[in-house]
Amino acid sequence: MSPRLFLGVAVMFAMAAALVHAQGTRVGFYARTCPRAESIVRSTVQSHFRSNPAIAPGLLRMHFHDCFVQGCDASILIDGPNSEKTAPPNRLLRGYEVIDDAKTQLEAACPGVVSCADILSLAARDSVFLTRGINWQVPTGRRDGRVSLASDTSNLPGFTESIDSQKQKFADLGLSTQDLVALVGGHTIGTSACQLFSYRLYNFTNGGPDSTINPAFVPQLQTLCPQNGDGSRRIDLDTGSGNRFDVSFFANLRNGRGILESDQKLWTDVSTRSFVQRFLGERGTRPLNFNVEFARSMVKMSNIGVKTGTNGEIRRICSAIN
Repeated sequence: MSPRLFLGVAVMFAMAAALVHAQGTRVGFYARTCPRAESIVRSTVQSHFRSNPAIAPGLLRMHFHDCFVQGCDASILIDGPNSEKTAPPNRLLRGYEVIDDAKTQLEAACPGVVSCADILSLAARDSVFLTRGINWQVPTGRRDGRVSLASDTSNLPGFTESIDSQKQKFADLGLSTQDLVALVGGHTIGTSACQLFSYRLYNFTNGGPDSTINPAFVPQLQTLCPQNGDGSRRIDLDTGSGNRFDVSFFANLRNGRGILESDQKLWTDVSTRSFVQRFLGERGTRPLNFNVEFARSMVKMSNIGVKTGTNGEIRRICSAIN
């Protein structure tokens, strides 16, 4: 059995318990009403990914940011002067055009059937798979929400946030410390703007850089993000492997090469370090397969506050309330 096939089988078993707790969603929800739904989303993501690989981490993060505010209901997609899109944590998100493209095709194939929330959940899974991560079955059947407020984005963990605060925000949504470490591990793909971490490189403590950064790594980061330089410049969150979904992100944390302050804290805080070590399979720990556990945590997260049945709607245009 190939490693990828083995992981796929493992995930099916690993997610069984999680699916039991799903709030009305199920795998194969569109089997009769729109049998090509998942293949249309996947082919759309693939098409955009070929021309712009940056959409993969963008879609993954968009799903995360959606689920942490009002639940997984596509409220992140709604336009408006004070919508979630406009809030500081979401201004750098990308991939909206992929969701719009998939929705246009689905409306042509199955009008008024597939929710924007489900498109986003499927696209996040497909993005991981396209970056050589695991494939997993996504429970579907979500409906779209009608409320999108920038003020609600305070639920999102910030890039300077303490581990205790991060854990509380995850716990409030039914997610464990292991889920926290696994889901933050999604930073194995994608980039960060210099403006979100360059403060760590200059005058952070006693006039010098953040002491949790490997001293040998500091000059490299300072070259990429010079003081008073272009804050919008982007660099990989997982140095050396920013386009591949793997465990090297955790190895970088162990080696003091985490880019975001909140990421590096996963290693410096004892309560989360043990999970980083287990994902790395360090000697003396009970190893955890990152791909399998990430998929399990994604299914768990994707069922936060979902709207089903007569709750919510199926938006014809993802950026507008019907």
